[in-house]
Amino acid sequence: MPENERHGDVTFKGQALTAIGPLLKAGDKAPDFKVLNNALEEETLATTRSKIRLIASVPSLDTPVCDMETRMFNKEAVSFGSDVEVLTISMDLPFAQKRWCAAAGVDRVRTLSDHREASFGKNYGVLVKELRLLQRAIFLVDRDDIIRYVEYVREIGQEPNYEAVLQQIKHLTGAL
Repeated sequence: MPENERHGDVTFKGQALTAIGPLLKAGDKAPDFKVLNNALEEETLATTRSKIRLIASVPSLDTPVCDMETRMFNKEAVSFGSDVEVLTISMDLPFAQKRWCAAAGVDRVRTLSDHREASFGKNYGVLVKELRLLQRAIFLVDRDDIIRYVEYVREIGQEPNYEAVLQQIKHLTGAL
């Protein structure tokens, strides 16, 4: 097995799968990535520099847990203030993401597609080899591109620890 593959770090309905890329931790420099926004424009980590970034990696917006998670972060984003950018990254095509956001009324979360190069998935250790989808994970990146919180959700169908993420955002924004 190649060095950057982590078999068993992610499961789908209990079946062990392989995550590709590094296992990041708080304190690490956030890796760069290239993704597409809903207008088919390329974006990178630098696109949101000088903001605190809540990056949610999800398998697909068209699944119940991803739908619920993205709607929840959209609702909470009202209280984050303009210093915090909420990004949801999936392998969904930009057209599907745009359609989903319109249908769901999601207007505070920006959806980004990693379908073209999977660079986010590979650089953040969330590309699931067997499914070519992204593992559910949360990355909280500060204004200086340092990761301040990470949660890799082992079972794809499980939700992240919302309370822990929200507490970290409050801490970083000085709202505590």
